[in-house]
Amino acid sequence: MRILVVEDDIPLAETLAEVLSDERYIVDIARDGEAAWQQVTQVNYDLIILDIMLPKLDGVSLCKRMRSNGYFQPILLLTALDTSRDKVKGLDAGADDYLVKPVDLSELFARLRALLRRSQDAAPPILTWGDLRLDPTTYEVTYGDRPLQLTPKEYSLLELFVRNGRRVLSRGEILEYLWSLEEPPSEETVKAHIKSLRRKFREIGAPDDPIETVHGFGYRLRTCE
Repeated sequence: MRILVVEDDIPLAETLAEVLSDERYIVDIARDGEAAWQQVTQVNYDLIILDIMLPKLDGVSLCKRMRSNGYFQPILLLTALDTSRDKVKGLDAGADDYLVKPVDLSELFARLRALLRRSQDAAPPILTWGDLRLDPTTYEVTYGDRPLQLTPKEYSLLELFVRNGRRVLSRGEILEYLWSLEEPPSEETVKAHIKSLRRKFREIGAPDDPIETVHGFGYRLRTCE
């Protein structure tokens, strides 16, 4: 899951990015409303955490702009303004929820989970591909009846493949999906993670390599038998 934090309080933005990354989210930061708008038009985000008091373009105006341009992913307003009038103004602009600073992290995580669940009601709770099963709620992975122990990034990579089925993903696309804009590694990092995934499948006795290399283009899951 990829989240954009739009916050001009840099220490707060960096703290939110750090704790959200610990919860396995991919996090980007925008420090003003116009920068956020540019990122939204270029990157597919699953959710936006949006401060109201922003330079260049305030959060309410940005929210209205996104909604009027067909952006329907969840938006959580984050602000020090806590009057009923302020809340109504933000929600009427198209926000899905409203959280007042200072932020209680446990409440923030609960609200994010609720918003993401609502946006994915049509998604199956368990992801499957042949003998492979992923549980997005617990991050547990099994192949047949054998558990697969993965790092958070390996899990995110495997989930990306399962959600895209037979679609070929280039290394550049994988980097865009799974790493924040402020910490993009080289494409060799993708290659290293795929190598590690393949090794772990071999170690549990998987009969075939489930990840197929499409030379010159990228990777995808191998066809299920």
